[in-house]
Amino acid sequence: MPLKTFECKRCGACCAGESTVSISSKEIQNISQFLGLSTEEFLKKYTLLKSKTRIEMKIQDGYCIFFDTIKKICKIHPVKPYKCKEWPLTPIIFEDEENFKIIKNFCQGLKNFSWKEIKLIKNIAKIKNSSKLEL
Repeated sequence: MPLKTFECKRCGACCAGESTVSISSKEIQNISQFLGLSTEEFLKKYTLLKSKTRIEMKIQDGYCIFFDTIKKICKIHPVKPYKCKEWPLTPIIFEDEENFKIIKNFCQGLKNFSWKEIKLIKNIAKIKNSSKLEL
């Protein structure tokens, strides 16, 4: 069976909702620098403090403030947070079929994948990560 490749369909479902991902201090620094802003300016303009240790990007019109709803792209794509980069192939999608089905319902890029194919992708990724060749 040929291995399928995940391809983002730019539907924006992963960027929609009532909250966004937590961002680390390193991500805050990277995004601030990318936008040409001081950390303080970035935090004030683009983020919300959700708890003492949780900072999220703001929501605008039901989407992450950095999602361009017209072009269907992330405005900070080169420096977007790690959790955004790994979506939808987060660790929970590989835990059980129910998690996979829930995420698949929201992600157009997963529509043509089966649970069996997702597990195969995970197994191949494990093999690739563990097979480092030293020359």
